[in-house]
Amino acid sequence: MRLTTKSRYGTRLVLDVAVYGREKPIPLKDVSKRQNISLKYLEQLSARLRNAGIIESHRGPHGGQMLARSPEEISIGDIVRVLEKPIDIIDCAQEDTMVCGVCNRAGECLSRWVWLEASKAMFDRLDTITIQKLL
Repeated sequence: MRLTTKSRYGTRLVLDVAVYGREKPIPLKDVSKRQNISLKYLEQLSARLRNAGIIESHRGPHGGQMLARSPEEISIGDIVRVLEKPIDIIDCAQEDTMVCGVCNRAGECLSRWVWLEASKAMFDRLDTITIQKLL
C-alpha cells in the first residue's frame, strides 16, 4: 500500500488541531498557513475526519476545528482508515472469503495470506501510534 497525501496531510491536520486547538477551535485557514496545505484540500479532509468522529467543527466568528476525542484515543491507523480507500495492500486482501475472484488465480493462490498478514501488521503498528505519542 502506498499512502497518499490524504493520510500524510490528514495526520498533519489532526496534529495541528491537537497542538493549537486545546483551548479554542482553530480555523482551517490557520492550519493551512502553518502546514502549507491548500485550504480546499483541508476542507475535504476535515469533512471526512469530522464524519468519522475524529475532529469536530464549531461554527461562527470564533469557530474552527477541535479534536472530537482525546489525543490518546486517536491513532494514526484511525486516520489512515478514514482517509484511504481501499486500505488493503492488494485488491484480493479486501475480501473476507478465501476465494476473492480478483485475479486469475482465485481459489488456488498460495501467497494471498502473505499480503493479508502484511496489511494486518501495518495497521497493528499504526494503531499503536496515537496523537498523544506524537505530541
